[in-house]
Amino acid sequence: MNSSTANMTSTHSSRYTILDRPGFRPYALLGKWETLLALLFVAAFLVNGILVPNFLDPYNLADGTFNFSEKALIALPMALLIICREIDISVSGILALCSVALGLANTHGVPPALLLPVALAAGTACGLLNGVLVTRFALPSIVVTIGTVSLFRGLASVVLGDKAFTGYPQLMADWGQGYFFDVIPREFVVLLAFAALFAVVLHATRWGRRIYAIGNNPVAARFAGIEVDRYRLVLFMLTGAMAGLAAYLLTGRIGSTRPNIAMGWELEVITMVILGGVSIAGGAGTIGGVLLAVLTLGTVTYGLSLANVPGIYMTIVIGLLLLVTIAVPRLLRGRKVAK
Repeated sequence: MNSSTANMTSTHSSRYTILDRPGFRPYALLGKWETLLALLFVAAFLVNGILVPNFLDPYNLADGTFNFSEKALIALPMALLIICREIDISVSGILALCSVALGLANTHGVPPALLLPVALAAGTACGLLNGVLVTRFALPSIVVTIGTVSLFRGLASVVLGDKAFTGYPQLMADWGQGYFFDVIPREFVVLLAFAALFAVVLHATRWGRRIYAIGNNPVAARFAGIEVDRYRLVLFMLTGAMAGLAAYLLTGRIGSTRPNIAMGWELEVITMVILGGVSIAGGAGTIGGVLLAVLTLGTVTYGLSLANVPGIYMTIVIGLLLLVTIAVPRLLRGRKVAK
């Protein structure tokens, strides 16, 4: 066989290698968690569109993104943390403290352009404290962050007392409440940009591969030369910084800093991540899944709000979703083992 024939044969075979694999099944895509989430999102969208008046109005749909954009920004680094077998319960407390830092800076005459760096610096400092306690003192992250959420929110409450910071500059309102081309909320565009950035980092870089390696087996990752504690520390700091960004946007959107700002957000953020297919045991998950979970939860909660369903019922729905998404995969694995 001459070389040209051999090349043609190899090219022809390479085109059909995937289809010829015995394990390949076109319907295997339906077994993916992301596919199920996409179907759930479409179903929720259609049901709300049929049952809830004005749900399909383009301006209503655009405004609905304000309900979840700040939470979703925190969910992106939270996904990386959980993949690494860590968790940060303190994100709502970090956000509250960052909002107070914004209020203090604004009150003392800090220029509007420097308020975002203030929020990012405050959030990064809070994340650094969490990371140091976890990596240097080998304390469980869930215990550390349960403690620091009370610390951060307590500090915010002490500074605020019974007052509230108001009078924020127009620049913050432009980013918290504004639109691009009078149609697309700026917050939502910021979310999509960061989701794309996190997806590239996690799925297309060595950094991302090492995060998965740490989540699958931290001991083996250390033997492979990966600086496990360094990665964990950076992820805690990144989570704090993103909470600072969320604080900037949320404070600009509502125009004030109050003691109860972002109360209970940690539950919703973690629900977004777990519902998105990120394994609570670490080592598995995608940014695409998290974004689909964000859109699905946003669709459900916005539909309920348009239907005038009280907020307490939304909390019940979120709690049930969190329980189901944690329990169902474990039950399915148990059935497979039993067989």
